[in-house]
Amino acid sequence: MSQNNAKQFDDLKRFEAKLNAPFQSLKTSFRRDQVWPFLMPNETKANIDKNILLYIEGLNLSFDGFKALNDLNLYINQGELRCLIGANGAGKSTLMDVITGKTQCDSGQVYFGQNIDLLKQDEASIANLGIGRKFQKPTVFEQQSVFDNLELSLKANKGVLPTLWAKITPLQQDKIQHVLSIIGLSKQAYQLAGSLSHGQKQWLEIGMLLVSEPRLLLVDEPVAGMTPQETERTAELLTSLAGERTVIVVEHDMEFVRSIANKVTVLHQGSVLAEGSMQEAQSNPEVIEVYLGEEAATPAPKVKNPIDKANNNKVSLIADKGVKI
Repeated sequence: MSQNNAKQFDDLKRFEAKLNAPFQSLKTSFRRDQVWPFLMPNETKANIDKNILLYIEGLNLSFDGFKALNDLNLYINQGELRCLIGANGAGKSTLMDVITGKTQCDSGQVYFGQNIDLLKQDEASIANLGIGRKFQKPTVFEQQSVFDNLELSLKANKGVLPTLWAKITPLQQDKIQHVLSIIGLSKQAYQLAGSLSHGQKQWLEIGMLLVSEPRLLLVDEPVAGMTPQETERTAELLTSLAGERTVIVVEHDMEFVRSIANKVTVLHQGSVLAEGSMQEAQSNPEVIEVYLGEEAATPAPKVKNPIDKANNNKVSLIADKGVKI
């Protein structure tokens, strides 16, 4: 290339850069990972000076006369992994509904830290505070890849204009890759979510919560329908999340609960019945009375028919292996 042609080429590049400058500036203004200052909400951080992230006091909620929550009191420490157990109708899912703003209680207090009244927040505001919930049935975008599911869940400005100009940043890519590593789906990153196993979909949904940077994770029956291998992997995953984050797990699989929980809370008829280690809960006289009634103290009956045989097996299980909640 001659010297004259080189000069013309440089002039053309400078002209092109000058022409594109306004558009580049506009595109930068609408980046998906930032919000204009005047649109920024007033962020309030939870005060955890006393190391308690969630305060629940005197919570009451009735449905047509049925007391779903009855003067419930619960305190969850920062970085704790707490399991909520109890029979169907004990109030576990209803409690999560109240915490996330899905259901309004009749009376009581729910505070995130010492200073944020969750009962005055709507669902979107509560999510933005850093409280994420995973329901029992995994909800993923099955026609999108695993990577795309995580990208769609990033904590970013979801307005129309920012979305039109959306372009994932290197920092966001690194965050997604890190979460893929945590949930064990790095090899499935570009596989359609619909082709994943049930357990892998559960892990993906947990990952979708993680990329939104939650401080409190509410996880509802995470191992329902899983294989033993998937259950073991899920136990490892949830245990690894505690510490940096606070995790509350609702689960009916007592073996799973025993494998992950240092502390469990037993709910009954909307109230806290017992609290402590799994062993303490299983040996608690009130828990035994409520969940087994007189059976725990009654000798196993003689087997007369198939129905009696089923009852006999239940009592034998109590005698041989301890209380089952």
